[in-house]
Amino acid sequence: MEFKNDLGKPWKYEEDGFTVIRTSVWSPPGCHPVGCGLKLYVNQKGILEKIEGDENDPITKGRLCVRCLDLKEVIYNPSRILYPMKRNPQDRGKADKWERTTWEEAYAMIKQKRDFVIENYGVEAIAAYSGTGRNGGIMVQEFAHEVLGTPNACYTQSGYACYTPRAAATAAITGCYYPEIDYGGGVEGTYDNPDYKIPEVIVLWGKEPLPSNGDGLFGHALIDLMKRGTQIISVDPRVNWLATRSAVHLRLRPGTDAAMGMAWLNVIINEELYDQDFVENWCYGFDELKERVADMTPEKAAEICQVDGEIIRKAARMYAGAAQAGIAWGLAIDQNQNGTQAAQCILSLIAITGNLDKPGGQLVGEAKSAVPEAEDGMTSTYAATGHQLDGWVALGEELRNKTIGMQEYPLYVNSIRNAHADLMLDCLMTDKPYRIVMAMIQSTNIIAPTNSAESKKWHQALKRLDFVFATDVFMTPTIQACADLFLPLKCAPEHDSINYTHYSGSQIHFGITNKAIEVGECKSDVEIAVELGKYLGREQYVTRHTDEKAWLNNRRAQRNLIGGGKEDFDTIREKVHIQQGRKYYKYKTGHLRPDRQTGFLTTTGRVELYSYMFEGVGSDPLPYYQEPPFSPYSTPELAKEYPFILTTGARTYAYFHSEHRQVPLLRELNPNPLIEVNPEDASALGLLEGQWVEISNQFGEAKFKARVTPTVRRGTVMAQHGWWFPEQVADEPNLSGVWHSNVNTLIPNHYNGSLGFGAPYKCMICKITPLKESYDVDMNRFQEKFRKVAG
Repeated sequence: MEFKNDLGKPWKYEEDGFTVIRTSVWSPPGCHPVGCGLKLYVNQKGILEKIEGDENDPITKGRLCVRCLDLKEVIYNPSRILYPMKRNPQDRGKADKWERTTWEEAYAMIKQKRDFVIENYGVEAIAAYSGTGRNGGIMVQEFAHEVLGTPNACYTQSGYACYTPRAAATAAITGCYYPEIDYGGGVEGTYDNPDYKIPEVIVLWGKEPLPSNGDGLFGHALIDLMKRGTQIISVDPRVNWLATRSAVHLRLRPGTDAAMGMAWLNVIINEELYDQDFVENWCYGFDELKERVADMTPEKAAEICQVDGEIIRKAARMYAGAAQAGIAWGLAIDQNQNGTQAAQCILSLIAITGNLDKPGGQLVGEAKSAVPEAEDGMTSTYAATGHQLDGWVALGEELRNKTIGMQEYPLYVNSIRNAHADLMLDCLMTDKPYRIVMAMIQSTNIIAPTNSAESKKWHQALKRLDFVFATDVFMTPTIQACADLFLPLKCAPEHDSINYTHYSGSQIHFGITNKAIEVGECKSDVEIAVELGKYLGREQYVTRHTDEKAWLNNRRAQRNLIGGGKEDFDTIREKVHIQQGRKYYKYKTGHLRPDRQTGFLTTTGRVELYSYMFEGVGSDPLPYYQEPPFSPYSTPELAKEYPFILTTGARTYAYFHSEHRQVPLLRELNPNPLIEVNPEDASALGLLEGQWVEISNQFGEAKFKARVTPTVRRGTVMAQHGWWFPEQVADEPNLSGVWHSNVNTLIPNHYNGSLGFGAPYKCMICKITPLKESYDVDMNRFQEKFRKVAG
């Protein structure tokens, strides 16, 4: 079958017997907020027949990853759950005890349990646990605060070490949202727009955007820019495709990013390579920062980071000497006890070089103008920030103060409107400060090695709950072990939605998810939120969101689109992709403050290199280096027993966290859990390529298949995350093999930074024991079980 170039086609059209739907998708297929453009070919029976990239997409321009291309095997997978399912609490962990139920009965069960909990324990005894979300954005706060009425929304990752340390540091220092590199995605014509400038240098700091497309950055835009002259600096212990094409690659010791950042600042300040005009007019605390980094010379950083001092100087000079440059900083910054301080360093680098909010530099989002009160009765706080604060505000101060972690980590809780993950686990295990009785698990596989630390503790803790309901696309080990009610979710081609890059903060473009097919009795997160809100009598929520379409209009179309006005979903769906345009130098025009005064939304109105916000909560206002909690230097005796540095979580093209392990084509690409080991280390261990090993430390152990490669530093190993085995027995205690290669059992809780953010997912210690036995998956049997042709 040959498909033509459809540039300029409408969102829905007929071609060669197919209805073709142009759309922009979130997970599943398993994507962060890029909103890649797809063309979905639906046959006359209503079956999705083929997926292609949409060449109309102004950013992706028709390019797709394998997860999108193989979306059919997700949608029509024989193991997918298509109907609501229930079982008795005493049957948790028993796969054969699930039985089909109706949505009406499911909502009635939730209402009955919620009413009981509120009457006997208080609404704070309910929690909602979330992953990255399925509907164009993370909705856990909405489910918790507005639908269920509890303050305890919770992303269960220790120190919520994914995005939030970066976002918190950005808010504290600049008053803005997380900044992204300017790759022209928001302006018409992208790279050819006359207002845009190609970055001379882009620094990839702990970020591998090609397989991850992290947080809204379309990774292959880097290749587009490289073709146009952009040079790359890579700061990463591992060698990846982009690192091999970098002008400078700094292979630092994992967990030492703050020392590296301070050394760059030392070079740029002492050699007067900074933008003196921007520093003088728009920065506060420059002298204090200069004094703080004075001792972190490149030579000192070289000893800490194990990178040559002259290479550090070269990278700092190259970045500061560029007319315009950007830093794409990633998850590795967050997954470190010292991560917030590393983020401070990076933000300071962006600011003092004058690269903040300039063409080809670093983008920050526009603040919405303050108004006394929005038409729907929302506070001016929401109108000013654009964040979904209304549910949090409506809880009231007394209930907000009951959020788990509010007393210990007020900045963490108030800034992300989440209970603190580590303290939530303690609460579940000890019933202190009060008991959590009921929970929602929203699109997160908590006990699989995706985001929890010490996964076996979470397994024990969740089983103590009286009632658990869960939403997802597939049955997971977490739901199998802990839940009583399963609510099946739609995939992206099965519902309408609006998704936005960077969680609407530094948005570049909005993509419209257009419904193409219907499968089973699945519902979207939005449908469940609206319907459940009605059933629970949450009138404050329901009066604004009477149905899915009203929710999309109120929550996304009119609130998040810059200049969106009163456009409704049916109008904007025809556009499919909406570039947001771009104002640069907004600090000069008042567009970074709701009051439309010039400057930044900070205490001083400037970029606070010395952070009053951090000082106000008892933390050091300046960046500093802190050795990882477990390392050859902080714990030398332990390091003798566990001599390797363990880093986890690098993305692969086949999988999105713990998703896709039951998808045949994707599993073929990466059939077994892999650990990368340097050849010199492998030789010393007597380890061969493809041999299975056990990694272990004082917290846990896991088994992996060795990939012997020089892409990892000597003394460092990189283990894949997210592994479980859907082909294995689903019952307790096996739970689809979730404990076999669970790298998160080696990661401890409570090694957070002073503000509650960060955790040592990428800088732990371990030892390696080669094994004689093999655990390779039998792909023939796997194919028989999970491959299905839609008909």
